[in-house]
Amino acid sequence: MTTIDTAEIERPSKLLAFTEPLRAIFEYATLPWAAAPLLSAPHGDGHPVLILPGFMTSDMSTSVLRKYLKQLGYEPHTWDLGRNLGPRTCGWEGEKLIARFDAVYAATGNRVSLIGWSLGGVLARQLARRRPEMVRQIITLGSPFTGNPAATNVMAAYEYMTGQRLRDAHTAKQLAESREVPPVPSTAIFTKGDGIVAWQNCMEPESPLTDNIEVRGSHCGLGINASVLYAIADRLAQKDGEWKPFDRKGMRAFVYPSSGHAH
Repeated sequence: MTTIDTAEIERPSKLLAFTEPLRAIFEYATLPWAAAPLLSAPHGDGHPVLILPGFMTSDMSTSVLRKYLKQLGYEPHTWDLGRNLGPRTCGWEGEKLIARFDAVYAATGNRVSLIGWSLGGVLARQLARRRPEMVRQIITLGSPFTGNPAATNVMAAYEYMTGQRLRDAHTAKQLAESREVPPVPSTAIFTKGDGIVAWQNCMEPESPLTDNIEVRGSHCGLGINASVLYAIADRLAQKDGEWKPFDRKGMRAFVYPSSGHAH
């Protein structure tokens, strides 16, 4: 296990960012080859899963993941808020996202697992702090919830599209809260090939209820990457209240290189 100091982390290289679309297309194209192991993954108990898309994307981007989870026996839910433009979409205090979560919880009567891709994962962690008794677990995919907020290749676009300044006092307070260990079990899935955000900023701090899973791939392909889908299935299949870290023994060690923790 490695421990990462995220304080001085810089943004990924432009080369990695440039190759993101092509790498994501490749990951999607290889999904049929992984059909057998994906369908042999542990099946679910039917509990609800709310899936939050990444920055500037909508529910369309999570369609592959939702279809897969439905095949495994879960009840996947879209976030229904359009394109994810952070506070402009969710409400400046997250009130629209909270209302959507409350509706899913009320309709199902069961604790909800949260999956968030990139910015969606940051929002999922904040949502869990507002409704900890209603959240079963969190899974984030390449979500930069710690470290230097400027360590991204989309900072200018983020600030322009969301209207949120990453260095103002209110945002700094939110970021400080985001770095803390969530009040529910949380797994961070990340890739060192991330060309959008610094992978070091996407890792959970060490605690009895946090884990990190490294995969190989791109940021833009995390929701369509076979190894990510299998890891998500493994995490969701755990019984409520019996969460434990991901098992990397045996053949899994070749697919999932390492874990680590930020501080």
